[in-house]
Amino acid sequence: MRPPSVDSLLSPSTAIGQVTGPVTVLPEALERVLSGPTGLGSGVAHLPGARNLAAPLVYAPRPWGDGTLPPLYCPLTVRVDDELGEEVNELLVAWAEGIGLHEGRIDTFRKTGFGRLAMLTHAETDDRDRLLLAAQMNAAWWACDDYYADETDLGADPDLLGGRLALAVSAMDPPPPADEFTDQLGEQLCADPVLVALTSATERVARRSTAAQRMRVCNTSFQMWTIWNAYASWRRNGEPVPAWRYLAARQHDSFYTSMTLIDIVGGYELPNELFYSRRVHTAVMRAGTAAVLVNDLYSAVKESADELPDCNLVLLVAAERGCSLREAAERVIQLHNDVVHAFENDCHELRSIPSLELQRFLWGVGAWLGGGFEWHSTTGRYSLTPP
Repeated sequence: MRPPSVDSLLSPSTAIGQVTGPVTVLPEALERVLSGPTGLGSGVAHLPGARNLAAPLVYAPRPWGDGTLPPLYCPLTVRVDDELGEEVNELLVAWAEGIGLHEGRIDTFRKTGFGRLAMLTHAETDDRDRLLLAAQMNAAWWACDDYYADETDLGADPDLLGGRLALAVSAMDPPPPADEFTDQLGEQLCADPVLVALTSATERVARRSTAAQRMRVCNTSFQMWTIWNAYASWRRNGEPVPAWRYLAARQHDSFYTSMTLIDIVGGYELPNELFYSRRVHTAVMRAGTAAVLVNDLYSAVKESADELPDCNLVLLVAAERGCSLREAAERVIQLHNDVVHAFENDCHELRSIPSLELQRFLWGVGAWLGGGFEWHSTTGRYSLTPP
């Protein structure tokens, strides 16, 4: 009897007992995934390199800010190791100083704690080099966001964003040589610390990943930057943006980008046929959206003070409904919790797929959610005062 195909297992209408007909013979890999404890991640610890993944993630309402707004439903943080986070953060700061990133603002950068973010969100490894990879890539993405897209006091300008991001694409995915024109491109890429950071971080990713994983990171970044150009257009034209339109864009500009690093940092590869399958893609996009809604909640007060406020779901809901920021935040909290519940259900349904790599990756996504919440609650980057 032939084993079921990946397509048949990923079909939303396929139940486990229907995979091979009336008499079900489960593939050996599927038996391993389904045996033992029933929580997400049970059985994943048998995959080489997995660390402490046997325990299922615990989802719970988590207080945030000053505790006066409803809690956010998400996984509990899997690993808090302040010493490890500090070590990675100091390595990251040394890297940033070496390439001239955040010159004059290095203490602020240190307090932001991207090394701590990597420690919290990539809980399955203690490998400093792999955690530094995640910290550098996230720091480079955030620098691009700050200096090009969001922070007007740092030189962000919607009129310049498109051209800057076009160079950012070349920093991450260098085009083939083109005579003297390549020399001119190289000069530009070396002259801007943000572009140097993107180049350096991507090169580190390349050393630790397959070609497919590297291009996954690149292409997801480029998708994210396409959305940034939409935001810039809205800001430049003073165009009223409906909350639904922003949310549709925001779901393609989320921490899904950061989550593409999960298997790279973990030292394995989730095959592209699974990563890009509709059901898995939907689940991971939901998680990325939930994580970025936490970001919108924490950054609403800061962004409302900018002379050219960036799009933020809390601000848009408040403007659209004529309500207070607090009332708008309550609606965003409800949406966040609905999305996390949907992701949790996705993970339970996807346990039927006979791929240890997939189960490990989904565990990592849930761990990322819990760690990302913890980081937003402790970093100095955002106000801890809720809207």
